[in-house]
Amino acid sequence: MIDVNAEIGKLDWSREPQGLYEPIGYTLAAGGKRVRPQLALLATKLFGGNEEDVLPAALALEVFHNFTLLHDDVMDKAQVRRGRPTVHVKWNENTAILSGDQMMIEAYKLLSRVPEKKLAKTLRLFNQMATEICEGQQYDVDFESREDVTIPEYMEMIRLKTSVLLATALQIGAYIAGATKEQQEAVYGYGIHVGLAFQIQDDLLDCYGDEATFGKAIGGDIAENKKTYLWLVAAQQGAAAELAMRNETKAQRFERVMAIYNRLGVKNAALEEIKSQTAQALDCLTSLPQNEYTDQLRALARKLEERSK
Repeated sequence: MIDVNAEIGKLDWSREPQGLYEPIGYTLAAGGKRVRPQLALLATKLFGGNEEDVLPAALALEVFHNFTLLHDDVMDKAQVRRGRPTVHVKWNENTAILSGDQMMIEAYKLLSRVPEKKLAKTLRLFNQMATEICEGQQYDVDFESREDVTIPEYMEMIRLKTSVLLATALQIGAYIAGATKEQQEAVYGYGIHVGLAFQIQDDLLDCYGDEATFGKAIGGDIAENKKTYLWLVAAQQGAAAELAMRNETKAQRFERVMAIYNRLGVKNAALEEIKSQTAQALDCLTSLPQNEYTDQLRALARKLEERSK
């Protein structure tokens, strides 16, 4: 399989003005799992396609994903990403916003290199994904000021904000390889359920993770009063009033909310939902060609499930 990191390393960010492009290079050089481009390439191989045909879309997906992180960090006032200062901390908010905008443009420039006969539908899939991510982000913002968010509403929000990017990466790879509509829907479904599991894992790790391995500060969701899966499980058990913001330091709030979570056993509830979503993801693979690439998708789902334990 094509080395995604090597291909990303070939992208040239030495252009002028450096104030615009240097933060892009900084962001992409931070690494990450490169799950999205790898999924696009994997889906292409699964259906016997040519990796070179899907590579532009795979790179576009990774650049676009990192663009969303750049803006997310500004909105969330996050200080650390992948163990390094976020762009708005290292430079400033204006730089993060503008460099993020340019990253989105660069993603579309990469996407335009997809083989012409596959470009129109690939672009439609990509645009639908981009719209849904913005919708999910807005719901996430809206939920911060609501105390009546339900678990189904939350699951829809994270489907939009997180899952559709993974699912679309798989669908684009499958489509470019010539997969049938039903096969595309199956890999898309796998991506949706893996994404839901992944986001609930992030909610869990934000409270119970190790900052050194998590790659960002622990407790950010609690500090921002985000309605995470853990928050909602606790609220369902009558703790919404206890979880409300108070006049306290971030450290005090984190300690207080974690005590509530521990008392109500929300960690186990989250682990059970992760297990359920992973099982549903694996079920989506049963109708697909069974080969080494299907096995890799199974292994990925199980590896992501283990990330929270």
